[in-house]
Amino acid sequence: MINLNGTILEKHKAAISISNRGLNYGDAIFETLRVSAGKIYFWEDHYFRLMASMRILRMEIPMNFTQEYLETQILATIEANGAITAAYRIKILVWRQEGGLYSPTINEIDFSVQCSDLQNSFYLVSQDHYEVELFKDHYITSGLLSTLKTNNKIINVLGSIFAKENGYENCLLLNEKKQIVEALNGNIFLVKGDVIKTPPLKDGCLKGIMRKQILAILADLHDYDVQEVSISPFELQKADEMFVTNVITGIQSITKYRKKQYTNTIAKELLGKLNAKARLG
Repeated sequence: MINLNGTILEKHKAAISISNRGLNYGDAIFETLRVSAGKIYFWEDHYFRLMASMRILRMEIPMNFTQEYLETQILATIEANGAITAAYRIKILVWRQEGGLYSPTINEIDFSVQCSDLQNSFYLVSQDHYEVELFKDHYITSGLLSTLKTNNKIINVLGSIFAKENGYENCLLLNEKKQIVEALNGNIFLVKGDVIKTPPLKDGCLKGIMRKQILAILADLHDYDVQEVSISPFELQKADEMFVTNVITGIQSITKYRKKQYTNTIAKELLGKLNAKARLG
């Protein structure tokens, strides 16, 4: 079942126009959420990021587009798809209504809520082999727009194809300054001794909700020196540990980059604290 503008429809009946601006111009944004037992993880952060993104893209925010209204729409979509007590991946997609070409004549929006099952209610440690490589065919542009979750993800798509064709689990993306920005599906953290680094937003990385949660957890752990600084590709093989964060997986440890093998000590420590925060937050 799909929620289209507040109406629950069977998937094959939830149609959009061929003139949809998200389809034609990438004029759309989205939020990906994790829901477990009817609880939306970090919902307030997701909601305010969505509102901020809509303002940056000059979309008109409807008066009824409140945090409570959207939460109701999410839970109604879950209920229409199955048991409210299960774990789900939710995608909220917002696009500008038709009108104009590159310069829209209206700023009003439509939205959809989609739902898919997740196997695990909480975040788990993965012990699987997870090898990454740099994707250097195309670069992310540093700046504000790259921090938003727009549907303009062609670099991520091409990077995913490159990874699949070459036997990698993920790729790391670079900006035009040849700095490490993020992975294909989340933010990146680098550990060397007691120093933990992650790229700053100005380098073009996604303003990730899980990135924010991990930084908040690390702020309470005084054993580490946490730095939001640009990361050079040359630092990767000197690191002790690398991991990727996103709201669905939580923390994904990287086990190998080229000839370098990594540990996952910090990731396991953070994961326990993350699950506690998700349950209580």
